[in-house]
Amino acid sequence: MTRIAPPQLCSKIMTAEEAAALIASGDTVGMSGFTGSGYPKAVPMALAARIEAEHQAGRPFRTRIWTGASTGPELDGALGKADGIEFRLPYNSDPIAREKINRGEMDYFDMHLSQVAPMAWQGFLGPLDVAVIEVTGIRQDGSLIPSSSVGNNKTWLDRAEKVILEVNSWQNPALEGMHDIYYGTRLPPDRVPIPLTRADDRIGEPWLRCDPEKIVAIVETDAPDRNLPFTPPDEAARAIAGHLMEFFRHEVAKGRLPASLLPIQSGVGNIANAVLTGLVDSPFDNMTAFTEVIQDGMLDLLDAGKLRMASATSFSLSPEAAARVNADMGRYRDRMILRPQEISNHPELIRRLGCLAMNGLIEADIYGNVNSTHIMGSRIQNGIGGSGDFARNAYVSIFMTPSTAKGGRISAIVPQASHVDHITQDVQVIVTEQGLADLRGLSPKQRASVIIENCAHPDYRPHLADYFRRACQGSYGLQSPSLLNEALSWHQRFIDTGSMRP
Repeated sequence: MTRIAPPQLCSKIMTAEEAAALIASGDTVGMSGFTGSGYPKAVPMALAARIEAEHQAGRPFRTRIWTGASTGPELDGALGKADGIEFRLPYNSDPIAREKINRGEMDYFDMHLSQVAPMAWQGFLGPLDVAVIEVTGIRQDGSLIPSSSVGNNKTWLDRAEKVILEVNSWQNPALEGMHDIYYGTRLPPDRVPIPLTRADDRIGEPWLRCDPEKIVAIVETDAPDRNLPFTPPDEAARAIAGHLMEFFRHEVAKGRLPASLLPIQSGVGNIANAVLTGLVDSPFDNMTAFTEVIQDGMLDLLDAGKLRMASATSFSLSPEAAARVNADMGRYRDRMILRPQEISNHPELIRRLGCLAMNGLIEADIYGNVNSTHIMGSRIQNGIGGSGDFARNAYVSIFMTPSTAKGGRISAIVPQASHVDHITQDVQVIVTEQGLADLRGLSPKQRASVIIENCAHPDYRPHLADYFRRACQGSYGLQSPSLLNEALSWHQRFIDTGSMRP
């Protein structure tokens, strides 16, 4: 049974190869997709094959790609392998694209995810030639039933000169009704408050609008989303979750949090998912989530009756969890809301709702500055994503990580972060398996003492304490004492020697 209701659009159904031929070299293409969900699968693969053929014939062919966040191997991986991406925004975690970015073969603009749609509307990013958007179906009135992510789809459909739709029958038709697409955002000076005061408020409509005259191609597909499975929580992840549960209980006892907590936000990854799983056996009930992605742990919370409602912009589910949701979408639909990322990540809403933001990091320094994107200061690992949107505006801003990496050869707590994504003023709590550092109200030197004592691995704690002591002696009481040359060589020294001796 077709999912394309308007008869007049059936004439635009074509193959992925025919649709890809409508994209020209040099085009800026806005594609759907957010953390491996709801991204187009067929057209990017066909475009990658076409680009490879053009390159073999000696004709350069590259595009500028905008998305919601990371996507799947059929998009970033295929186009990256074909050397078909000249410029990429706003987030990337694909290994092929990452290597090209770090070799200088692909320009990459890392952005706070809440800022993408406003910047596109303001014109700073230039024109958008084509939008390639996965949907679940097209209704009789021409409105589009969104897929398993929303991301920047509303903006791409509005801004693009041409629209290519992938109608994916793998996506459960019961997705219809889950989405809340808000069309009330404006640019200054015409902005008005966004009328959302609870995480489970609905302020928009269930469908995406699209001018049918802009639709140049429709491709029917039946391909699954691709997300990597989560690894079972290890001892470090369980310890981090335990420290956070104790912290939340303490905050409730002090009257700083309600018994149901405040809306939770969780970044993507194994540690974040382990923390969500830890909430299943916690004393907290009737919780809500206002976050970017719905992960496996949130499904567990929904199934356990601990989480009342989850609001996000996308799924980020393991293959097993995606099949679980797809098989029972009708039941989950009324307990989840998928919104545009300009709403799910909006600073106004994060601040108003009082979110509890829990995000991962690569390294944190002893003063609480956090690096969440770069290795050794210059090699990008992934984008900043929405962690900055939430960290700066959250009621409590939490960053979590194992205290070491690379089998203990790297300390996640360092004298000075080699790259800073989140300044110390935006970081309130740091958690490792060693313990939790509550940094609220502390001066830089007080922060350093607490982070070293509570969060650093015992193998590195003496070296960090020695560094801090010598920095204080040599800095004559400066606000944030530093031995700059030694701080920046910290990782390299341990990597080169293979030893934890200074």
